[in-house]
Amino acid sequence: MFKNSIHKNLGYVLLLISVLIPFISSAHANDEAMAKLSRSDVFFVYLQLGFKHIIPLGFDHILFILSLFLLSPKLKTILWQATAFTIAHSITLGLAMNDVISAPPHIIEPIIALSIMFVALENVITDKLKPTRIIIVFAFGLIHGLGFAGVLNELGLPKKEFYNALISFNLGVELGQIAVILIAWFLFGKWFSQKPWYRTRIVNPLSIIIALIALYWTIERAFFP
Repeated sequence: MFKNSIHKNLGYVLLLISVLIPFISSAHANDEAMAKLSRSDVFFVYLQLGFKHIIPLGFDHILFILSLFLLSPKLKTILWQATAFTIAHSITLGLAMNDVISAPPHIIEPIIALSIMFVALENVITDKLKPTRIIIVFAFGLIHGLGFAGVLNELGLPKKEFYNALISFNLGVELGQIAVILIAWFLFGKWFSQKPWYRTRIVNPLSIIIALIALYWTIERAFFP
């Protein structure tokens, strides 16, 4: 029964991915190329880049969102957390891209990994969503925003369409996060969240695996950049 449900859920996931495929096309930009594009073209190019930074390239951000989802797999609850995360990373991303703040990647990247490990371990330690979770998510969102800024600095932003590109990239990131949430909901939340074994068979094992991956990333990024 459990295996049949997993197979059924994978079918839903494949269907969802097929809908999202157009967003995952590769794109690279520079000022010369962007100068030839219209405002709407720039918008969609950076929308794709933002989405791609989550799916399929942002494995660390995917694990962070998945960790948030596991403890309380209700769509309304996780969307509130995702909203807090988005507001936070939008603030630091905007400030960093306007040269108001900056932080070296060799400091930010290990902290991002630690944030993933923290949330994953919290899932194991507690079985209830605490009011402080949204504050923690917001704080970690500020850190993740600086990570997004590092990526966007490498890609570059067109001078004439700076804010258009910045907003569309951020929107693409948000769409990627929503896609991760929906996939997780189809895989786990919809079918298994009310089962008595949901915590022991899904939440704890997955959270421990995520925490171990995040620990490896922390060590790798801190000592072997």
